[in-house]
Amino acid sequence: MKIHRIDHIGIIVNDLASVKAFFLEMGLKEVGEAEVQGEWVEQIIGLSNVKETVSMLEIPGGQTMLELVKFHRPLDEMGVQPISANTLGIRHIAFAVEDIESIVSRLEKQGGELVGKIENYNNTYKLCYIRGPEEIIIELAEKIK
Repeated sequence: MKIHRIDHIGIIVNDLASVKAFFLEMGLKEVGEAEVQGEWVEQIIGLSNVKETVSMLEIPGGQTMLELVKFHRPLDEMGVQPISANTLGIRHIAFAVEDIESIVSRLEKQGGELVGKIENYNNTYKLCYIRGPEEIIIELAEKIK
């Protein structure tokens, strides 16, 4: 058995357009969008009567993709819940970037908010958390040269 890489990371969203715009602003590229339904997907995810829109976004370099999924049915009755960085479960996705300040500025124009501030870690990395649409938290990491 051998693991090659992470193929994609799935994020379930309500407002597909705003979440997609946020990640496109970061520099990801949309590689496709499709309506998905039927028994085959129901068997994979363990839900019935599924209808969803899936948008695949490629991270530059093509090693990993983000899968943004908008469920039209069945709906999540609880909706988006406020979370903090220490909430149990998968909480953020980290991206290695160049020019962290520029990316933060662009994401803030898309409604992103810094969770804390951009911090210099041991003169090795500039790091920050930024909250995007629907409470999605991403970490940006810029290696200091």
